[in-house]
Amino acid sequence: MLKKLFFTLACLLGSIGLFAQTRGHEFGIQTDNDSYLGQGSDRYYTNGIFFYYRKALKTDGNSSLQNKVLGFELGQKMFNARSGYVPDQTYIDRPFAAYTYIGSTINLLYKNESNLKLGAQIGIVGPAAGGEPVQKLIHNTFGFYTLNGWQYQVQNDVELNLTGEYNKLLARASWIDLSLASYANLGTGFTGAGLGPLIRLGNFNQLFNSVSTQSTASVAEQTGLLHKHEIFFYYKPQANGVLYDATIQGGLFHTHDPNSLEVLGTRKPFVFSQQFGVAFSTSRFTFDVAAIFHTREVETMAHKHQWAAITGVYRFK
Repeated sequence: MLKKLFFTLACLLGSIGLFAQTRGHEFGIQTDNDSYLGQGSDRYYTNGIFFYYRKALKTDGNSSLQNKVLGFELGQKMFNARSGYVPDQTYIDRPFAAYTYIGSTINLLYKNESNLKLGAQIGIVGPAAGGEPVQKLIHNTFGFYTLNGWQYQVQNDVELNLTGEYNKLLARASWIDLSLASYANLGTGFTGAGLGPLIRLGNFNQLFNSVSTQSTASVAEQTGLLHKHEIFFYYKPQANGVLYDATIQGGLFHTHDPNSLEVLGTRKPFVFSQQFGVAFSTSRFTFDVAAIFHTREVETMAHKHQWAAITGVYRFK
């Protein structure tokens, strides 16, 4: 399974020279997979792929704003039970589901090192989200086991979701700082909120021009940064309240078809997550690798779950 990680790293790093080196625009790719951790598991949140385009905007003379970034994204998340192969529906401890979406964000980054990032997504859960063919492609490409269980997946439903994220610097020393990190989701697919600290250790920059807030693009060269390049470790524990999750419960307005094989689950209202990562950024590119650990999201889940996320971002004119 580590072949997938090495293949992804080679693709991301090999792409660096394809882009120019200016800072106003950037394109990014993120890939998530539980097999990147090398534990031999293939369960729950099993794969994600995301494409990002961000463009720095002028601050329009706003004296409190240091940076402003407009973003667009396309993504897919896939979930299966304790394995991608289940003999029958009694083995499903977490629903099979896929969520595919397009979205946009506006990131307002203030001189006092707080930021407000607002976004909207429109997407779909169910067979139309393409989870089964994508997972089959991955398994066939890398010689993994045969799948069975997608016939029980969450059925089709269109989702409209609004997102908000707020971060604020709390304290800083020369090689360590502490920030508040929070988010809230509201929509027909996902509703909930989370709060926790973000601890960074190493060479990091202010939150208005950092990997931590997806703000490394800027219209003009940022002056007065703490470091020319960022390279730091970080730890982000977070308490999450979950009011609704369409990949577990089905779409909010979805009516169950009695003739379908759909198997849904019961969400847990509280999930605790921990993220450990290392980030590196220069004027040309950004690279971020993280391991994420979640407590159980569904009442019937047999295990906690974890995955790794690899992100590469390239700035261009």
